[in-house]
Amino acid sequence: MREAQPSGASRESPDDLDRAILRALYTDAGTTNKALAHRLGIAESTCAYRIRALRESGAIRGTHADLDHEALGFPLQAIIKVRLGSHNRDLVNALYDDLVAAPGVIRAYHVAGSDDFHLHVAVRNSQALRDLVLNHVTNHKVVRGTETQLVFELRAGAGVLS
Repeated sequence: MREAQPSGASRESPDDLDRAILRALYTDAGTTNKALAHRLGIAESTCAYRIRALRESGAIRGTHADLDHEALGFPLQAIIKVRLGSHNRDLVNALYDDLVAAPGVIRAYHVAGSDDFHLHVAVRNSQALRDLVLNHVTNHKVVRGTETQLVFELRAGAGVLS
């Protein structure tokens, strides 16, 4: 077994072992501590300590299920680009809160450039997509316009740990 270096919130960046743990959990967040420790050749207690330290430092913020939206009855995915007519902080924050709470929104990105928000959404059909845009996006007085792009295929990237 490899000897583990101490880890914790005070360190500025993860070491090689921390990155190996993060890569494994990024691929399969449901991996048990025992299986992960075995795969990495470290003691279970070391693995558990490292994961706890990564959580405490904020490097791991949660555990999420990778949902198959099509299997759940939401086969149509799109990116909705939102442009604002005003950038009043209170109105923008209220809009952001409403966008992330809208049904079908997977992720909402507040971005720089000609658009102000990009929404990744999944819906049942084109009518539901139209209703999402009309009922939850363009109904806000701060929204100047939208552009919707259909997603044909989605693949996860390698991420920052590769």
